[in-house]
Amino acid sequence: MSSDAVVQSKPFAITLDVGSSLLNKTGSWRTERPVYLDRLPPCNNACPAGENIQAWLGYAEEGDYEAAWRQIMEDNPLPAIMGRVCYHPCEGACNREGLDEAVGINSVERFLGDQALKYGWQVEPGTATGQRVMIVGAGPAGLSAAYHLRRFGHAVTIFDANPQAGGMLRYGIPKYRMPREKLRAEIARIEAMGVEIQLDTQIDDVLSTKQAGRFDAVFLCIGAQLPRRLEIVSDEKIQMLDAVVVLRDTELDNPSKLKGHVVVYGGGNTAVDVARTAIRMGAISTTLIVFEAREHMPAHAFEIEEALEEGVILKCLRSIKQVDGGSVTLERMRATNERWPEPTGEFESIKGDVIVQAIGQDTDVGFLQNLSGVETRDGIAQVNSAMRTGAEGIYAGGDMVPSIRTVTAAIGHGKKAARNIDAYLRGEKYIPLEKHEVVGFDMLNTWYYTDAPRTVRPMLDVVRRKTGFAEVVGDLDADNAAFEARRCMSCGNCFECDNCYGVCPDNAITKLGPGKRFEFKYDYCKGCSICTTECPCGAIKMVPEDI
Repeated sequence: MSSDAVVQSKPFAITLDVGSSLLNKTGSWRTERPVYLDRLPPCNNACPAGENIQAWLGYAEEGDYEAAWRQIMEDNPLPAIMGRVCYHPCEGACNREGLDEAVGINSVERFLGDQALKYGWQVEPGTATGQRVMIVGAGPAGLSAAYHLRRFGHAVTIFDANPQAGGMLRYGIPKYRMPREKLRAEIARIEAMGVEIQLDTQIDDVLSTKQAGRFDAVFLCIGAQLPRRLEIVSDEKIQMLDAVVVLRDTELDNPSKLKGHVVVYGGGNTAVDVARTAIRMGAISTTLIVFEAREHMPAHAFEIEEALEEGVILKCLRSIKQVDGGSVTLERMRATNERWPEPTGEFESIKGDVIVQAIGQDTDVGFLQNLSGVETRDGIAQVNSAMRTGAEGIYAGGDMVPSIRTVTAAIGHGKKAARNIDAYLRGEKYIPLEKHEVVGFDMLNTWYYTDAPRTVRPMLDVVRRKTGFAEVVGDLDADNAAFEARRCMSCGNCFECDNCYGVCPDNAITKLGPGKRFEFKYDYCKGCSICTTECPCGAIKMVPEDI
């Protein structure tokens, strides 16, 4: 070899320093690229109280129950209550339902709420602002608003016409579903934050009370406690009662009128509550007369099943035609394609000593008549998207505004009103955060999730259920709560499983460290979408390169 020969120091294909060749930057081939994103879990999206369910399940999964509870308390001050009376629409939306069964979110929330009561966990109020807020109604909406307003540092006084706080939580939900010691304890925690509750105080003139107390804003949230009634032909030999009155009398330990053969007219949860209460009060028989077919009953399926287990007789597609002596005449109805069934002209009779009408409730908004600017329609106060009425500084929520009438919705109203009232008192406007895209089941790769049967809460045996007002549904223990929380699939939000990092053929993903997730090296990402396909929780999305 001559001394002038060129020595090839690198293989022929590699002519430049490593990393300097354009041929190594395969990102130039790409027509679309992956991006990391946070999608909105369907459970969070479905929660009327606006809880970050996925976040607190994450803490519970690690066994940090206090952190989980404090995450709930960012949005909902009554977790021990909600773990008992909420109808958990979050579970109905849970993506895990498509794999095996929904995560038992409600049971874990109840466990966390009870842990807080057991260990005395508290929430401190915010720094005092000098602003005062008046709340009318000590039900779930009022309690929620008071809690959040105290966190903002505002002074709060709640006025309520009842002898005890709780609203329909106390006077509309039986003890077997809502133990009063839990209710009292959660209310006491809110009072410990400095909320003043004035009981046995009927507010007839909102403006004069506002001025006398030097309040800067008002939140109105009285419950729906006026019973609706149907006109039934009767010789008045059978006593006709109203469901809300029956449940209130039961709470106040007034003498029970649920004796003999009890007939309850209605198909909602209140009707079922009255029927189950009658069983516990020793009725000879309890018959639930429902206008709709069973599958269309407004009451929740598990409530109906529990009532049947306890001995309630269910007669669907029936209407009460007339009452004569000790006999209740029912007309059979026929299901149609329309909303309401049609009469058949066929009749049957059952025994009855008491009839309880449970066909709905209205709100008494008469005290709003002298409030200029407050509009009501059909007994419902009209509010804007900020929960504000047409009157300056006066907000409304709960049963008295257009909404679904549930405890969870009322708690959400209280939070929303508090945020808007706080902004109003600061001379600002509250602007809610923009919601992310909801993650659907089809965005997940469920191959990576193992089967995990749902943990079922224990039930009190039927004999004991029928003979008293002991709580029907039992608790999870610490191990079961952690297990149930671990069933959460973290839909839409990266939990650092390292799948994307491991499957990337171009080594185009960088780990940023625990809790910091990952980032893409787009110079080397070809856009093959393997990472997106293999992401278990749907936290990666392919987008066109020109976006």
